[in-house]
Amino acid sequence: MVHFKQAAIIGAGLIGGSLGMILRRKRLADQVVGIGRRVENLKLAVELGAIDRYVADPKEGVRGADLVILATPVDTYERHLRDWAHCLAPGAIVSDVGSVKGALVERAESLMPAGVHFVGAHPIAGKEKTGVAAGSDQLFKGARCILTPTKKTDPQALQRIDALWKETGSIVLTMDPHLHDQILGAVSHLPHVAAFALITALADLRDQRLPSLDLAGHSGGGLRDTTRIAASSPEMWRDIFLWNRDNIVSFIEAYEQALQQLKLLIKTGDAAGIEKALGRAKEEREKLNLRPPGAA
Repeated sequence: MVHFKQAAIIGAGLIGGSLGMILRRKRLADQVVGIGRRVENLKLAVELGAIDRYVADPKEGVRGADLVILATPVDTYERHLRDWAHCLAPGAIVSDVGSVKGALVERAESLMPAGVHFVGAHPIAGKEKTGVAAGSDQLFKGARCILTPTKKTDPQALQRIDALWKETGSIVLTMDPHLHDQILGAVSHLPHVAAFALITALADLRDQRLPSLDLAGHSGGGLRDTTRIAASSPEMWRDIFLWNRDNIVSFIEAYEQALQQLKLLIKTGDAAGIEKALGRAKEEREKLNLRPPGAA
């Protein structure tokens, strides 16, 4: 069984806090230290059993740690690593839970001191609620966790992070970091773009053309289901969109083309064309239901 002397979690929110709960419950670490900006959240993390203690200074929190988990917005990674990576002893492992890999993994690897290893990881188990209060030691059970090793990845460090995520109940996969960003850009990042844009368009319609449109009062399950993820963290998704911008812009253009095609069918009254387009969409959506529980 994988075990760490001291695990430091930077960002004890939904994902970081849930991982901390598992580390403590399964005794995978002798001590779990939380590091973050909001003292109130860190105090709650202690109360909920996500961490043993917390510190405000990241340098103090990571000193002596043989595992450091970055669970902050991805745009903060470089600043964090430049600030405290030199405090880590040889053999320590730095990993993350970010939704973007690619260039970010390469940047993180370049900032590792001699003997300190970085292993990229992405547990696909988030939800629209944020904060440690939404955390659970069952969050990752049956979910996929993608590890993104490179040619520079230390095999033993990769093996330990693989074992760690299997202990959480995750289904662990490995994938090239740049391929990860292409695939997740399509199946995760683009749907978030669509949800954010849809709820914004509806709000604009209400404000500019339909002042009597009560989104909450007039909507049913369709709107709630379609826009649920628009309640996700703006800070986190801002960084994801920027770090994966090339893929996302390309996929937005493909989505725009699909919208234009459907718009044209509706505009011209092409009933057969509409039914064919919707039928194909229905078939593709039904295929998603054939995937095993927890698959993303």
